[in-house]
Amino acid sequence: MIPIKKEIQARLFELQDLKYRDFQCKLLPTVDPASVIGVRRPELRKLAKKYESILAKREFLKILPHKYYEENNLHGFLLATVKNYDDAVKEVERFLPYVNNWAVCDMIFPKIFGAHLLELFDKIKEWVKKNDTYTVRFAVGMLMRLYLDDAFKPEYPELVAGIRSDEYYINMIVAWYFATALAKQYRKILPFLQEKRLDKWTHNKAIQKAVESYRITEEQKVYLKTLKIK
Repeated sequence: MIPIKKEIQARLFELQDLKYRDFQCKLLPTVDPASVIGVRRPELRKLAKKYESILAKREFLKILPHKYYEENNLHGFLLATVKNYDDAVKEVERFLPYVNNWAVCDMIFPKIFGAHLLELFDKIKEWVKKNDTYTVRFAVGMLMRLYLDDAFKPEYPELVAGIRSDEYYINMIVAWYFATALAKQYRKILPFLQEKRLDKWTHNKAIQKAVESYRITEEQKVYLKTLKIK
């Protein structure tokens, strides 16, 4: 029997698209180009679907670190299918230290997390304090995905506003969070910008992304532009 690692790598190379690989490398400055095979996301999803319900999935999730960017993508897709909350947290925490780019980080989203928001927030409070770029980015991403609608509480943007970092990929997700939060909780989020609660770069980037959003009204966009820090 072929080891699952070799089996999956062989399958990934069968799906290789060299032009797409070159395109991907331009978007992933933190990733070694030699580790990018070049597999389009729909093909990766199909491959994840093949393995999600069989023993091979558990075997593959145990293999860290991976050699190829697409193996990390596949790992992220398979984490979405873990059905037990505690197992999902354990697997996410085991995987995050090996994540070295925004694309893999942003695709990690265990579906079971949506049913455990109280417990998950306790973990998020731990993750935002970690000295690891993609663990912090992942934590803010979870707050953006799961806690801006019916589950929203003022303490969530307070937590995000308290993040201070020199890391581009952390500051970008913070800006993205506040831009999205403006679209969903405008009146409650606006004071964070009026009071200049974020650092200058993140503040202005949040406004930029909000102004580019179709979910923000034209009237709101005009006002947000007046809040830019010069």
